Amino acid sequence: QVQLEESGGGLVQNGGSLRLSCAASGRAFSDYDMAWFRQAPGKEREFVAAVRSTGPTYYADFVKGRFIISRDDGKNTLYLQMDSLKPDDTAAYYCAGRLRRTYTSVQSQYDYWGQGTQVTVSS
Repeated sequence: QVQLEESGGGLVQNGGSLRLSCAASGRAFSDYDMAWFRQAPGKEREFVAAVRSTGPTYYADFVKGRFIISRDDGKNTLYLQMDSLKPDDTAAYYCAGRLRRTYTSVQSQYDYWGQGTQVTVSS
């Protein structure tokens, strides 16, 4: 089992940048495939990006070229670098994990979740 805690959210202007972090504790972080999801007010939670325990990364089309997901297994931390932010990126961002298997963007397939961190992009 792993516990997850996000940080790094905040208020940023249109076109700005933020870096989210997700600190993991518990079982070996390197055993987990990790992902970021987000949920805007009144909308369903949606997939943003994933990184497998073996390294490959995957992105939702709407963040390609703007967001980068990465992990530091030595620090038990997942990151999401977000550049060229838009007001539509305003949402609560959640990190999620599951023991390594095949890639998935389906939130129900992730077993562990953080509490979320709010990102607000002003126009």
